[in-house]
Amino acid sequence: MSHPQLPAESDEKQKDFYLQLRDKVSQWFEKNAEQKPEYANYILLVPDFFYLLVRLTLDNRIPAMDKAKFAGVIAYFFSPIDFLPEALLGPLGYLDDLILTCYVLNLYLNQQQGANKQVVKELWPGDQDVLNTIQSVLQKADKWIGSGLLKRIKDAYHSFKK
Repeated sequence: MSHPQLPAESDEKQKDFYLQLRDKVSQWFEKNAEQKPEYANYILLVPDFFYLLVRLTLDNRIPAMDKAKFAGVIAYFFSPIDFLPEALLGPLGYLDDLILTCYVLNLYLNQQQGANKQVVKELWPGDQDVLNTIQSVLQKADKWIGSGLLKRIKDAYHSFKK
């Protein structure tokens, strides 16, 4: 089954953002290598997750309601109102974006496991196993940001969903 490609202009804009984000994160960690926390390698995956969300939002196999959820997470990436603002924390501020992304993807994967897992695996641009990475992020999220902030991220998502 084929799926639509990003329109050429949109594809270039998304790739530009994707590459800029990847460079920004990589450069920050190179400068601060001695302070590299456990979650640094996961933050380096944020551009891959962002691109996955874009591809899922544009794929015609994804139901409209799920596309809207993914689009909401994409909007959160750009929002200046953030639990962990990138403007203050640099790439560490993408940790909440990563956790929200994995949380929403996990909900999607658990709806119709077989079909949804296949689509996510197919559209994933990274080299890592996307399903294991999502589970790993969710297992470590509480440790990284604390249970209070994790609960607030989940609550914010569910209030938006209503």
